[in-house]
Amino acid sequence: MATKKYLIRFNKSRGQEGRGTVDHVWRVFENDFEYLCKHVNINVSSRSERTGDDWNIACDGTMTIDKETSTISIN
Repeated sequence: MATKKYLIRFNKSRGQEGRGTVDHVWRVFENDFEYLCKHVNINVSSRSERTGDDWNIACDGTMTIDKETSTISIN
């Protein structure tokens, strides 16, 4: 599986309609697609990166999703 670039950002609109529950505190971007989750495990090197006015944690790897725990892991 090829590695991809991921951007991780705090979900400032959590709990609002269409933005997950108040527990969905993370936004994970893979290309143009956004995932909302409760937990993120980053098991690769990471760096800060700015997109417009927003700061992100950026990393490269492969993503897995545990839907039962709403956890995204990037390896």
